[in-house]
Amino acid sequence: MRKINIAVICLSCLAATAQADNLTKPLPVNAVGRVVQERAGEKNAAPTYLYSWPGVYFESAFEGTSVDVRLNDDENILNLIVDDQAPIVLTKPGKTVYAIKNLSPGTHKIRLEKRTETQSTKGRFEGFYISNDERASKVNAAELRIEFIGDSFTVGYGNTSSSRDCTNEQVFETTNTQLGFPPRVAKYFKADYQINASSGFGVVRNYNGTSPDKSLPKLYPYTLNDTSMLYQEQWKPHIIVIGLGTNDFSTQLKAEERWPNREALRADYIETYKAFIKALREKNPKAHFILNASTKFDGEIKAQVEKVIADLKASGETKIDGIFFDGLEYAGCHYHPSVKDDEVVANLLIEKIAANPKWWK
Repeated sequence: MRKINIAVICLSCLAATAQADNLTKPLPVNAVGRVVQERAGEKNAAPTYLYSWPGVYFESAFEGTSVDVRLNDDENILNLIVDDQAPIVLTKPGKTVYAIKNLSPGTHKIRLEKRTETQSTKGRFEGFYISNDERASKVNAAELRIEFIGDSFTVGYGNTSSSRDCTNEQVFETTNTQLGFPPRVAKYFKADYQINASSGFGVVRNYNGTSPDKSLPKLYPYTLNDTSMLYQEQWKPHIIVIGLGTNDFSTQLKAEERWPNREALRADYIETYKAFIKALREKNPKAHFILNASTKFDGEIKAQVEKVIADLKASGETKIDGIFFDGLEYAGCHYHPSVKDDEVVANLLIEKIAANPKWWK
């Protein structure tokens, strides 16, 4: 394994140190996930990227021996990966420059990943930089694209925890989206991926009836975790995996909620879920949908998802399937799937997708 020498440069010392190292040449970036690309404020600087959804990542490559990683994120835990080696974990790094030095001469890959979930705050990536006498290498977007839409199961909520009992801070620290099932599936097929998921949200009802004015379908249209900007990029996934329903059905209805009984909730869920998928279909006419659900809660979620799929097929939808999983240990925070469970779900999806290569067409 090649040794990587890393230095953290304090901002008060940045000008002198950066000038000495001459790492002022921005690298082109393959930014994957929902981000706001901001115009550079400095001459010859790279654009910066504002992000909040889980699992976003940034990739580049260069020929040389050193690279600076400019960060401005005091909210997230990030993975910094050089040449596919083990991640360098950056915990709430703030406005910082990470200098990676003394690499062996040649071409190197660099990747920055968001691994935590932040539902009300944002982070900013300010670019990769090399010296003027080093060369950028081309990094192409993957030919295959897959999108994951869902709730905490899709996020990887507390999936690395060694205990089911977690404080809020422990949930944050042990959530690793990059070890969840979505990246496992995408990386198996060497596909780019988006993860547009948020813990606690459902199709029509959120966990325990909270925030009744919000839902995942209402959050989905936006680039960030607010309503400031509609997402309008030309992201066209070949496959869209959706897992929603746990929060709709995992708790009992309260008297003040708008559904008079469980039957009304189920009917609302089915009709709203179908409308959501139809809206996705309009924007993604060639994509294949895979709806996934747990068999927990006496199979209630599974039954509703099966009804959604059957109704859509009856109305003419031909590119939709379901995956249902059971037997998980749910050893993560608050009885969420563990990393071991994520692997089980990933393998089910991989097997299904691998058996249907036409879905990538």
